[in-house]
Amino acid sequence: MEKHLVTNGFEGYELLDSGEHEKLERFGEITVVRPDTQAIWKKSNPDTWEHADASFAFENGKGAWKTREGMPESWPVTYKNASLVAKLTNFKHTGIFPEQEPNWSWSVERIQALKNPEVLNLFGYTGAASVIAANAGARVTHVDSSKASIKWSQENAAASEIADDRIRYILEDARSFAKREARRGAKYDGILLDPPAFGRGAKDEVWKIEEDLLPLMEILREILSDAPGSFFLLNGYAAGYSPLSFKQLVESVFPNADADFGELRIKEKTTDRAIPAGMYVRFAR
Repeated sequence: MEKHLVTNGFEGYELLDSGEHEKLERFGEITVVRPDTQAIWKKSNPDTWEHADASFAFENGKGAWKTREGMPESWPVTYKNASLVAKLTNFKHTGIFPEQEPNWSWSVERIQALKNPEVLNLFGYTGAASVIAANAGARVTHVDSSKASIKWSQENAAASEIADDRIRYILEDARSFAKREARRGAKYDGILLDPPAFGRGAKDEVWKIEEDLLPLMEILREILSDAPGSFFLLNGYAAGYSPLSFKQLVESVFPNADADFGELRIKEKTTDRAIPAGMYVRFAR
């Protein structure tokens, strides 16, 4: 069923305003301005933007942050019982993706309905989803090909006081790991999949979503448990596909899946406007 998932903000995050190809957000106690090509409308409260702690802008084809004096290198962002570490990256991100809040909640519901489930988070990046899944009672295998991302995810786990045995960290290409798990007959009760449009593995393997996503999905079919309650989530961002394309991909690999799909959106704090922020497909058995 097609339905759009909307983040209305949470304790550690708000979309304060947006427009003119930018968005003004609060992560914890820090406010940031970031580019967003979807925000083609006028700003509602342009005067409030002047007081942002940090702003990201492109000049001469390169992006860079401008920050106020005394801006911390990292700071906490609270989501329910998780404490996540935010930082300013060279790619305009903060390491926290608030549009995923409805998927975090959905995953927690699926996990809490199972007994100590095993969850695989592929392309896990900074690990918010891994921390939230572990907090809900899952044993998580977090896979990413970046040492920096693995380290960041470990910082998030430590800040959230996650026990060391709840998250297993794997520095490896996602396809290589999934193939090995399939060969040894491994099974996971839940799989979270958040592939980039393009990337490189730990050994410089090239990932191209248009070539590699379908073969990876076919491997994941082998390692997702058939048991009632098992679940699968696929996220998509800048690859140029529609939610319907992703939904039809998932259902071609998992023929009996009754998948929900649609856009991810973030709603402004004081208006009815929302910024499209990606797409998802998900199902539970």
